[in-house]
Amino acid sequence: MTLSRIGFSLCLGAASLGLTPSAFAQETGAETAPAVEAGPLDAKLRTLYETETEWRHKEFHLVKDDNRWVQGDRFPSETAETQVRRLAYWQDVLRQLDDIPVDQLSAEEQVNAAVFRQSIWEEVNSLEYKTYEAPFNSDTFFWGGLNPRAGFSDAAAYRDYLGRMEDIPRYFDENIANMRAGLARGYTVPRVGIEGRDTTIEAYTVTGDENPFYDAFRTMPDSILPEEQAAMRKDALQIIETEVAPAYDSLLRFMRDEYMPRARTSIDAYTLPDGKRFYQDQIRLYTTLDLTAEQIHQIGLKEVARIDADMKATMKAIGFTGTFPEFLAFMRTDPQFYAKTPRELLSYAAYVTKKMDGKLKDSFNFLPRYRFTIRPVPDAIAPIYTSGRGGLESCLFNTYDLPSRPLYNLTALALHECIPGHSFQAAVALEAPDRPEFRKDIYFSGYGEGWGLYTEWLGTKLGMYETPYEEFGRQTFEMWRAVRLVIDTGIHTKGWSRQKAIDYLTSHTALAQRDVETEVDRYISWPAQALAYKLGEMSIRKLRAKAEAELGSAFDQRPFHDTYLALGAVPLPVMESKMEEFIAAEKAKLAASGEVTE
Repeated sequence: MTLSRIGFSLCLGAASLGLTPSAFAQETGAETAPAVEAGPLDAKLRTLYETETEWRHKEFHLVKDDNRWVQGDRFPSETAETQVRRLAYWQDVLRQLDDIPVDQLSAEEQVNAAVFRQSIWEEVNSLEYKTYEAPFNSDTFFWGGLNPRAGFSDAAAYRDYLGRMEDIPRYFDENIANMRAGLARGYTVPRVGIEGRDTTIEAYTVTGDENPFYDAFRTMPDSILPEEQAAMRKDALQIIETEVAPAYDSLLRFMRDEYMPRARTSIDAYTLPDGKRFYQDQIRLYTTLDLTAEQIHQIGLKEVARIDADMKATMKAIGFTGTFPEFLAFMRTDPQFYAKTPRELLSYAAYVTKKMDGKLKDSFNFLPRYRFTIRPVPDAIAPIYTSGRGGLESCLFNTYDLPSRPLYNLTALALHECIPGHSFQAAVALEAPDRPEFRKDIYFSGYGEGWGLYTEWLGTKLGMYETPYEEFGRQTFEMWRAVRLVIDTGIHTKGWSRQKAIDYLTSHTALAQRDVETEVDRYISWPAQALAYKLGEMSIRKLRAKAEAELGSAFDQRPFHDTYLALGAVPLPVMESKMEEFIAAEKAKLAASGEVTE
């Protein structure tokens, strides 16, 4: 199933904090492109995407807060009638875009056109399949994340939050109506992929200040007068009692009594309505590539074989004399690899991120000002949540069931999710060169997740892995992403069972059994999403290898990385084209200066 891009962005491209394009270029060492006079076709394209952006903000009730677009005082409409209207609007936008000859646009507008087309196509494609009739999966839920991880900065943001809390019953009712429509036509999340996910609702069914929606009111900024704080806390408790808790209770009963018993027992996308075309479109949506499932399966098999050899070489370097399965069992069970307390695990993650802080100057010319924090995954979702996840404001690490959270994986995880991965990537986007508004809140998995996996590998160049066990943990994470290519396509196109997928992942990685099962359920209920990571990383590493080969000793990874992140989220073909231009420009500089590459 897929969720709307509108509510699913990691905010990697939020609005600028005031660093001008020339200032960004000065700090990165990059050259800004010469100004191109806008022609009538450029103006036509700009009018189209600026009009759509303004419509989108109104349609989804987004407001600007601290130069970022956030949800206002209510949630968007989710009715079937609304979805039909949105589909018609975006189909018309695509038709207008088709009337603009892209090859006659300026270079920058050609990039904007490619990004705009992909983003609008994704909206149209998802609505044509009516994916809103299954608005959650084993990993991400429409009822989750509605309460913030921390409080707000001013009274206006709190008032909007209270408004959203009041709007939850309407928002849930519309999603439930869509899910009933999905049930009627056999379009549901697979039952096996959502077992236990109903427990994530339970914490929100309680009244009083124990409900997680009240957490934002525990510490409020001094800029809000004490009497206003008290009034807001009183309003929050009343809304929790009369609106929030009853809505979650109603949703919980619907999930347990109606949806889960009737959810489909098949696990492959091919058994969905028009399933073969749906899965192929999901591949394009998440990877932004036109690869077939079979091509991806074969790429995965080759990567699995390559990484398997690396992992076994590391095992021998450690001096382990048993078999590979015995080594995996050792890595999963030996107490030396596991934290005794949540604080120990979080401290380990903090050490890794701080160590990376000291190496940023060797990897980037431009260093953003925004800083993230480290938090544990909230208790309400921790049992079914992944090991970690990073974004602009915080990096989450799962401290639930510590015997399933090996420390040797934590260096790779922290690099990917925090720095220089997603949290760093999001902070750079805040201060990136100016670009159209629609590109400031967009996310493409191939670009973003490819970067995250690339940073795990980058850690090998920076001395981040201190022991062979940590290097094996990195290899396990790389294998995990390669195995996804095999498992995802195996489940959805080759009839793989859930157990076959679990066995395959278990036999090739040192991931804990809890993580193995959580991941397989994710691939079952979220077709093709997991394909983006490895394919994106392979694209970046291919381009880096080319830059190193063609620039020789003159290669500097800092402008290479700066150029990549300065692009903002783009489809992978656009990324490859622009990075090829970077390599050509660097070669031209060398030729002009008379330098010879070695």
